[in-house]
Amino acid sequence: MEILWVLMALAMFSMVLLPVLRRRRAGIQLVSPGDPDAADPANYGFLRQEELDVRMPGPDQDLLDVLDVVQRTQDYRAAAQLLVGTEKEGETRWQRVQAFAGAASLELQQRPGGVSETPGGQWLRVWRAEAPKDPGGAAVHAEFLVQQAWRTSTPGTDDFRIIMEEAKAACAEAALLAPGDPIPYIIELSVARGLAYPQPEFERLWLTIVDRAPAHMGAHLAALHYWCEKWHGSRELAYSFAEAAASRAPQGSLLAAMPLFAVFEHLPEVNLVRSFYQSEVVTKAIHGALFAVQSARPDDPMLAHVRHLLVFFLVRSERWAEAMAQLVHVDGHVGALPWTLTSDPAGDYAIFRALAVAGYEANGGSPATLLH
Repeated sequence: MEILWVLMALAMFSMVLLPVLRRRRAGIQLVSPGDPDAADPANYGFLRQEELDVRMPGPDQDLLDVLDVVQRTQDYRAAAQLLVGTEKEGETRWQRVQAFAGAASLELQQRPGGVSETPGGQWLRVWRAEAPKDPGGAAVHAEFLVQQAWRTSTPGTDDFRIIMEEAKAACAEAALLAPGDPIPYIIELSVARGLAYPQPEFERLWLTIVDRAPAHMGAHLAALHYWCEKWHGSRELAYSFAEAAASRAPQGSLLAAMPLFAVFEHLPEVNLVRSFYQSEVVTKAIHGALFAVQSARPDDPMLAHVRHLLVFFLVRSERWAEAMAQLVHVDGHVGALPWTLTSDPAGDYAIFRALAVAGYEANGGSPATLLH
């Protein structure tokens, strides 16, 4: 089985084409596409790789419809209306603000503009010009600046700091326009990471958020980055933050899955040792995330985020049936960790999905035995 993990790592890091897998009594072996023994994800109703939606972790048809209208007409008003009708304290509003900002940022990247071309994302600039007091537009603009900084500049450079300082001012303006709204402060968490806020300053920002939305999963995930070893904390601080969030999670909250995200943030660059994914710390984090998923509301907008990360860990742990149980719920959308960290989210997701199918069938599973 060791060869499987070597081949999978090579596939992921070199971005080769998705392999097809076949079942064998002793384990799983990569084979050529079209082999009669190949395990086929399509047998389980899973979408083809090219049909996977990389924009979001799960379905939000209202958002997709509005994004289509905004990008087709370059008219911001549908986006403004959708945000007005979205609950302030909820996870959905945060995801929609991120989606609108991301759409504008990608448009600008694809069409930077020129002498005879209107730059992409023009609808956001018009939104801010025509409705300067709209809190939704202000929040989207602040998040847009944050994404621009990370997308176009290198942390520590003057360009990065200039954009982040502008984003910080935009967060303050958005907060003034929407008293009690946690979103401007959640956006500022990324600014705090980029500008290296001292820990006391970061903790004051965090207390402001907790006062407004104590169980906000998106906010906790954004704050976790700051406490990670690769930014301004350590493995111990990140684990402590995640475990504290899980311990005080209200009934039905996905905060119980936070330790799994902390483990993911501190994975070694390359780890081909299966026993690591079956270790006590990983197993405990997986169980916490599985408990969170089982007790969460089916319509929790953060549920797909946790399921996607579970797929990654369950496949690495060779817990094939449990991985398949998560895939049934998330297949179709792949805009979530860990897939979004690579240049080919759909391809990486499809590799893990194929491994899950092959492992499931190698242990006697079939489409008929998979519970939906």
